[in-house]
Amino acid sequence: MKKASFLALLFIGIACQNFLAAQSRATAPDPVLIASGITASELQRHLTVLASDEMQGRETGTEGQRKAAQYIADVFSSWQLPAVGDDNSYFQHILFKAESWKRVELTIGDKKYRHLWEYYAAPHLNEGSASPMSFNEVLFLGYGIDDANYSDYKGVDVKGKALLIYDGEPVNASGISYVTGTSERSNWTTEQKLAVAKSKGAALVLIIDSSFKENVAEVRKALSNTRLQPAKSRLNLRNLAPNCHLSSETAKALLGTQVKKVIRQRDKILKKGRPSDAVIPAKIEVTLDKETRELSGHNVLGYVQGSDPVLQNELVIVSAHFDHLGMRGDAIYYGADDNASGTSAVLEIAQAFSDAKQAGMGPRRSVLFLLVSGEEKGLLGSQYYVEHPTFPLANTIANVNVDMVGRVDAKHADNPHYIYVIGADRLSTELHRINETANATYTQLELDYTYNAKNDPNRYYYRSDHYNFAERGIPAVFYFSGTHQDYHRTTDTVDKINFDKMVKIAQLVFHTTWELANRDLRIQVDVKK
Repeated sequence: MKKASFLALLFIGIACQNFLAAQSRATAPDPVLIASGITASELQRHLTVLASDEMQGRETGTEGQRKAAQYIADVFSSWQLPAVGDDNSYFQHILFKAESWKRVELTIGDKKYRHLWEYYAAPHLNEGSASPMSFNEVLFLGYGIDDANYSDYKGVDVKGKALLIYDGEPVNASGISYVTGTSERSNWTTEQKLAVAKSKGAALVLIIDSSFKENVAEVRKALSNTRLQPAKSRLNLRNLAPNCHLSSETAKALLGTQVKKVIRQRDKILKKGRPSDAVIPAKIEVTLDKETRELSGHNVLGYVQGSDPVLQNELVIVSAHFDHLGMRGDAIYYGADDNASGTSAVLEIAQAFSDAKQAGMGPRRSVLFLLVSGEEKGLLGSQYYVEHPTFPLANTIANVNVDMVGRVDAKHADNPHYIYVIGADRLSTELHRINETANATYTQLELDYTYNAKNDPNRYYYRSDHYNFAERGIPAVFYFSGTHQDYHRTTDTVDKINFDKMVKIAQLVFHTTWELANRDLRIQVDVKK
């Protein structure tokens, strides 16, 4: 061991001993003293490891991601936190699926159409089959809905047939849905339509996509990024009919001379609210041959049990994703800000809680420090946790999420001491007030709510792991310092991190979490979605 490293460790050890001694002499927990253990040097130590060459960009399912997970688990073990993960470990093991097309083809008549240009098929909505499916006709079936108030299937046998449907739902000229009977739209998603079609025995569903341009771009992006999803996710339990989405031009080519007939049938539905179907002669051949790979990933769990016999069954979850984009060839996407910064902050906050507990001054409620993988693949690690929670979601009072807190964006170039706060008031006004009070009392950062606006075009509220908790009615707050020119590039490196800024943000996250974990009453969900 080098002399400098030994002295640094000795200094840290002495500081921890002094901290514990001071706490043991205190008559009540002093959150300022506890938060003072969050330091720039410790943040830098964790972050430098996580964003190193050895971690290879931490892409989910790779050796680099497994090394990062093991590093986090070793840190939790060094603090003697209980192993509450699978098989008495610190891990929640996740099997991810990566789906792509080996071959996808659509032929109408004698013309073969271009995938991702004139139609698209999404692998995650299709089981896939190497054998072509051939049809000499399609059955136009309105909107493909089977509801008590409106059913396109009533009196229609669809077994073994290819269906042609519109997306959305039938709405009259006044904007009233024939499904709900009000101006509110129903919950009939594409997935629900495909599930019903499968249950009725349909062999294929062709969907006329009114937002084809936007949706095909999303599918094109997902395919280029090799979409992952948890193999045991509820999403995979859906039994969906094989399907393709068509542009309006492709749908017209399919219908040929019968296009006006189908438009009349659709207009009849919209005018009277009564389903109408029609058989259309059409020569169609579809091949949907899918390739599926399975990858293993991990969430890492650090648990500090509450001290109050009544409140310890309630839980605050502090989360961050530790995965990133991995490598492309020899180029490493280090992800220092995204999100080694958030991961390092959560580790430092976890140590502060752990030290407080060892000093006999731990939180009243329990706190789970949840480091998740699969965020870059679609919030998959947090999705897996909420579908397979280690602790009951009914007892989870809040989620505090930290994602990218190590840089300064262009808007705040003259004032690095700021943080974007997203989602705190979406479900609970109390959570919003707690965070504002913690900041005013302890950290005095500029709280920027720009990205919390419901019309925010960036939609950041839906793009980090807190959303999976909020979607299930658990109040959540997301801390974020904005994007920069190195976002999702190989140049997102440790040397560009502002560690002094990170200390302030981590201390704000600590104080908000400390209040949530120690107040007499759990915060209330008092805002309607």
